[in-house]
Amino acid sequence: MTSDLDPARSKLLARGRHLEFVTLGWNVIGVVVLASSAIAARSVALAGFGLDSLIEIVASTVVLWELADVAEQRRRKAMKLIGMAFTALAVYLALQSTVVLAAGFHPRHSVVGIIWTGVTALAMFVLAAGKAQTGDALGNPVLRTEGRVTFIDGVLASAVLVGLVLNAAAGFWWADPAAGYVLVYYGAREAYAAFAG
Repeated sequence: MTSDLDPARSKLLARGRHLEFVTLGWNVIGVVVLASSAIAARSVALAGFGLDSLIEIVASTVVLWELADVAEQRRRKAMKLIGMAFTALAVYLALQSTVVLAAGFHPRHSVVGIIWTGVTALAMFVLAAGKAQTGDALGNPVLRTEGRVTFIDGVLASAVLVGLVLNAAAGFWWADPAAGYVLVYYGAREAYAAFAG
């Protein structure tokens, strides 16, 4: 019976690693696209989403590290690392969005940012579903948690997309920093979930 389970588990672990490598590659490209778009448009939401992509890179790297050895101590450390990254994101975005709203700063439009966040939302929802399914099959809480992080990445991409479209189509400049606050909420929630284990 063990011989039947080991190949199945190896296949699931390989699938989990593959999903993490795809997420990692997507977010490495995303950081470059989002950084250049954020600078060009002077957009807090795009900058925040770029930071979220950096956190997703860290989270994927942590999960790949954890999947190499699923010892309980490594799992706890992996969850804490993910939690610290989300805490940093939430604090940065809370400060930045508040400063932008208080100053009445008007970001420019970003067609590249709109296209990238729309495509990213779809990609992250698909990757999140794969990670959730694989994490459940493996009984791996770190992969399941990172799957939720990827799902949140899709939600955040959708929120940023709405803010960018509202700014571009209707001139609602405040929608950009408001999208930043959406990221603050989810970042804080995910940080709490990761620290709580």
